[in-house]
Amino acid sequence: MLVLVTALGLVAFAWPFFASADVVREHGQDAPYLFALLIGLLGLNVLAEQSAGGLDAKRVAMLGVVAALGGALRVLSAGTAGLEPVFVVVILAGRVLGRRTAFLAGALALLVGAFLTGGVGPWTAFQMIATGWTALGAALLPPVRSPRLEVAMLAGYGLLAGLAYGLVMNLWFWPFVAMGTTPGGGSAFVPGADPATNLAHYGVFYVTTSLGWDLPRGVLSAALIALAGRRLLAALRRAVRRAHFDTEGVFLPVSPASGAAGRSDPARSSR
Repeated sequence: MLVLVTALGLVAFAWPFFASADVVREHGQDAPYLFALLIGLLGLNVLAEQSAGGLDAKRVAMLGVVAALGGALRVLSAGTAGLEPVFVVVILAGRVLGRRTAFLAGALALLVGAFLTGGVGPWTAFQMIATGWTALGAALLPPVRSPRLEVAMLAGYGLLAGLAYGLVMNLWFWPFVAMGTTPGGGSAFVPGADPATNLAHYGVFYVTTSLGWDLPRGVLSAALIALAGRRLLAALRRAVRRAHFDTEGVFLPVSPASGAAGRSDPARSSR
């Protein structure tokens, strides 16, 4: 299910580099359908995790806490000047929860924040996918034994993720706000042009319109992770350990004689 969601996201973001002018006219208003499809795939992802034993009530509760905290931080910042501390929670939670649950944590944190701020719109599905990828990327980083090195690695990732988020997110509206007809210089999307031309145009568009917002997001994420990342990671991991997410019960066969002996010996039963 995660592969399907990722494939859907790649198509949703990368289509301007391969689409013709007719596709732009016919499918320019398909964002609501993408949102419905994404919610359905996330629901199927939850069912798949539950059936595989990877998502129990305790992990669902943990996802709820992460989503609520991310939503609350989004209410406080609302993306002013690109400053969004919600990415700190998303990155650290993704790192602790692991790759099987990280995407869900990031997507749900963004969805809760969108509802709390009244920011639900055609962009919401794209934001959920990009934020889920951000959390998943933190989970896919290599394991590090040293807490200091891990925090430094996550701080660097937070800086890059803040830039990458804006670089990817702008693709959802770029073809509609900047559309041209000739493949010459500039930042306009040219329907039917070769991918290299539109990629160069998009690079100009990103640098001139979005980099000034994305850089503060990355710097803030890196700074907050460097300052409080070690304590937050420890708190999240402590919660995971106490919930025993990875512990499975083991039932051993007991013969009738040993079962009777066990019932007659309270000390043995307690052991």
